[in-house]
Order: sequence, then structure tokens, then C-alpha cells
Amino acid sequence: MKKYILVMAGLMSITMVSCEKFLEEKPYDFIGSANFYKTEGDANAALNGVFSSLQPQTYFGRTSWLVTELSGDLMRVNATLADRDNLYGQTFDANNGEIGNWWNSSFNLINRANDVIKNVPNISMDVTRRNNIVGNARFLRAMAYFDLVRSFGSVPLILNPTEDLSNLKPARTPIAEIYTQIIEDLQFAETNCTAENLIPASAKGRVSTGAASALLAKVYLTKATTTAKEATDYTNSLTASNKVINSGLYALGAYADVFDVTKENNRDHIFSIQFDLPPNVGNIVVRMHLPAGLNGTGSFVVEKSFEDSFLALDTRKALTLKKETTTSTNAYYSKFADPLRQTNNARNNVLITRYADVLLLQSEALNEINAADATKLTGINAVRTRAGLPILLLTNVLTRDAFVDALVQERAWEFSAEGHRRFDLLRLGRYKQRQLAAFNRTVADKYLLFPIPQTEIDLNPNLKPQNPGFE
Repeated sequence: MKKYILVMAGLMSITMVSCEKFLEEKPYDFIGSANFYKTEGDANAALNGVFSSLQPQTYFGRTSWLVTELSGDLMRVNATLADRDNLYGQTFDANNGEIGNWWNSSFNLINRANDVIKNVPNISMDVTRRNNIVGNARFLRAMAYFDLVRSFGSVPLILNPTEDLSNLKPARTPIAEIYTQIIEDLQFAETNCTAENLIPASAKGRVSTGAASALLAKVYLTKATTTAKEATDYTNSLTASNKVINSGLYALGAYADVFDVTKENNRDHIFSIQFDLPPNVGNIVVRMHLPAGLNGTGSFVVEKSFEDSFLALDTRKALTLKKETTTSTNAYYSKFADPLRQTNNARNNVLITRYADVLLLQSEALNEINAADATKLTGINAVRTRAGLPILLLTNVLTRDAFVDALVQERAWEFSAEGHRRFDLLRLGRYKQRQLAAFNRTVADKYLLFPIPQTEIDLNPNLKPQNPGFE
């Protein structure tokens, strides 16, 4: 398995690193990028630069997990650090450093993706391979904008790379326009990226058609809950999830295999951010979960109400959480443990989309289309069967809201600590309810969005007005 490797880039240059041909090192100055893009090798090197921007600790190497999971209902902080405490306690403000990282890292990726999208089409090379490269970049841009619009609402929609000093202070774009662009990018990726079974082992981590369809399914479901909603959103989501399911390229294996570092990029993994073992490149989140006695930091523990929610037959519990000793009060998340590396350099990939997610998205869409349709049970029951749980019957979840409650719980058991929880609760309309149930905490409406980082507003007044409640 080949993995792209992170190299931090300065503002004026983007450096790409490699494992053999998939990752050929090639630095370039983005101001002169038109002079850089000459060959297919240049195009691939530039794309690797986009992928490498996913890995820093200020992005998917740490921050993405903190902003999505600490503000959920499945864990508690176990060490004092203001930015993290405020995310957990629903007291964050526009000066929160992790929220600032989330914003800046997302736009850094978007700028790199824009550079590829603009310049690669001008290279003389095989059209199919060229469109595949552009499709990968457009997928990553869509993924970043999807995270931004879910986190901040209206943000600037920037579709060209930063090449000079013009337009350095863009205004915020209505969310309907952002969703339109996200969908266009994903549809392009769906058409032009490679099917999963045709991606060589040396290129695992690149975007597949299935990854684009899977993300489209979630985008449509989320869009349906916003002011940008359209009547076709749920049926469009169902169409996208069905493409993934009907392709036959993905499957549910053993739950333990999902997190086994020796079995990464298996048929349950639709899109993952690749990590490896070179110095300062590994996945730090693994260490943050582990207690100090197991070479971790003990920064976070499992929320007790979540620990107690597992049913006796659920085989996921034993893998998901453990206690350091028989007398320990708190459980820790053990699902990501790397037996060889329990340090900053754990080998674990960051899982973005799994096949189980698509099955549950299919069930979610079917429930919204017609709550009385028993086919909505197919996806969720496949996930439950793998976990050793009895299937749900329509009589158990006949109403739309009853099934939503079942989905909220199933997604907790299946995806805890994988970076989905905040967005799942917001999409399914259970954010405030679950905060109250887990922590006896009443959450003000303003915390349903993150504030625009104050440093960004200070630099660019066109980002005003600040999100409500954070003025």
C-alpha cells in the first residue's frame, strides 16, 4: 500500500513528496504555476500537494476530529485546554484556536485544489487521466466546502487560485450557491474519477467514483435541512447511495477489520486520508484517545451515558472502548489503537466515508421519502446484523421521528469518535436534545454554527456580519 505523506508548505510554495511514482517530489511557486504545469507528472505532483494538505494536525491530523467530536455527545474532556474545553462545553467563541485552524486549513486545501483545477486542463496528456486528476481535486474542494458550509453557514466561494493581490477580501456567498458548486464538483468527480476496483494499490487514497457518490448522498441529505433545500434532495440522495450499493464494489466485513491498520483500504473503506510512519507524519489522534498508562495523553474519555447505551449483544462495544484497569472509572476509545505505534506517529488512516455510512444514509433518505416504506430498514439492519444485534421491524420505527431516533443511536454505536457526530446530530435535528440528555446542558441556538474566526474578520471586514450571537 502506498500512502501520500505530509510536507508542510510555506505560503508562497507548495511542496509535494512521494512514495515511488504515486508521489513524486516536485516543489513549485504557485504564483508561477502556469510555468509549472507542463507534463502529466507535474499534474500528479500538484494533486499530491492537495492531498498532503489534509494531513497536518491543524486539519484532519487533529483539528477536524476535535471540532466535530468534542462538540458532540459521546465523549468528555479529561485534560484542561481552553479551546477544547470550550468546544466540549458549548462555550466557544470567535477566538477559538481549533475553529480558526478548521477555517484556515479548509481554505488552504481549496486554494491548492483550485490551482490544479485551473491549470491541469491545459496540459497535453491523455484526456481520461487528465479528467481523473481534475476530478480528484474537485472532490477535495467539494469536501472542504461541505465542511465549511456545515460549520459556518455562508462562507466565501472561491473558485480560482490565489495568484496575485487581487480579491484577497472576498465576501460571504449564500449557502444555496455553495451547495450548487459542491454538487457540480461531486458530479464531475463521479463521472471522471476511477472506479474503486480500477485504482491500483500504489494509488490507494485517490478518489473513486464511489467516494463521490457517497459524499453526494450526504450532501443532499444535509442540504435538505437548510434554507437551500429542494424537493428533490431526498430522492437525489437515495439515487447517489444506491449507486454505491448497487456497484457491488463495497461490502461490510468484520467490524474489527475496519480499524485494523494491516487491513486498511478494504471494501468497507470508501474514502480515507492516508497516513504512514515517517517522522512527524503519523496520526496523533490515536495517542489523544489512549490513557497515560498506555503511552497516550488521556485527553478524552468516553461519555458514561454512551458507554452504558450499548446493548448486551453488540459486538462493537468491546472494540470501541476499554478501561485501563478493572478499577478504572472512565473508559477510553480503543478502536483506533495501533499495536506498533501508540505515539504521534500512529499509522491509522483517517476514515472519511465507510460503506456502513452509505447503508445508513440510504435508510435515512428512504425514511424521509416515505416513513411507512419497510425498505428503509434494509441498510440499518445490515449494519445491526454485523454488530450481532436483532433486526428492527417496521412496527418498532413506524413514524419518521422514531426512525430518526434509531438512526441517531445506531450512528453513535457505529461511528463514535470518527468525526461525524456533530454533523450527524445537526442533520438529524437532535443536537440540542442529545446535549441535554448526555450533559444536562441547554445549548443556545448560536452554537449550532461556529463563529467566523475573529482574526479573519479583522483582516477582511467583508466577512461581516458575524454569525448570530457571536457579534
